[in-house]
Amino acid sequence: MDAARTALRLCPEKVMIIYRRGREEMPARVEEIHHGEEEGVEFHLLTNPIRFIGDKDGRLKGIECVKMELGLPDESGRRRPVEVKGTEFIIDAEIAVISVGNGANPLIQQTTPDIKVNKWNNITVNPDTGRTNKKGVFAGGDIVRGGATVILAMGDGRKAAGSMDEYMKTGVW
Repeated sequence: MDAARTALRLCPEKVMIIYRRGREEMPARVEEIHHGEEEGVEFHLLTNPIRFIGDKDGRLKGIECVKMELGLPDESGRRRPVEVKGTEFIIDAEIAVISVGNGANPLIQQTTPDIKVNKWNNITVNPDTGRTNKKGVFAGGDIVRGGATVILAMGDGRKAAGSMDEYMKTGVW
């Protein structure tokens, strides 16, 4: 929720949360969800992203999603989301912020096998720039540090933003 509301302040055209469970299962306070709605965050509940779609230059242009329904509870007691076959659709998107907790997302290794990670599957970066070993890809925050503070993640973002700006202006990696 923090990521979505912050993104809305930085890029007010449109911000969406795509979440595979329902509103009641969201791991956010009711007030946060309410404030997000009031501020204009668009919610796509019972929806699961399954693929990012890029253009010929590798820029994001869409997110393929599938509708979900809640099935039986999982080990934690939350009802497990189950895919509804044949409900795939695409949401237009130019930027995706993956905000799924502070553990390394296992999809990173599956979708980007050439990106260097450490023994905890966190992305390895130059700590001064946020640059990864993959040209044009930057990272910071929990996916680099593991669970840490918001202040550290913000600092990582600031460093990476400066490096991104330099890279975009000069093309020098």
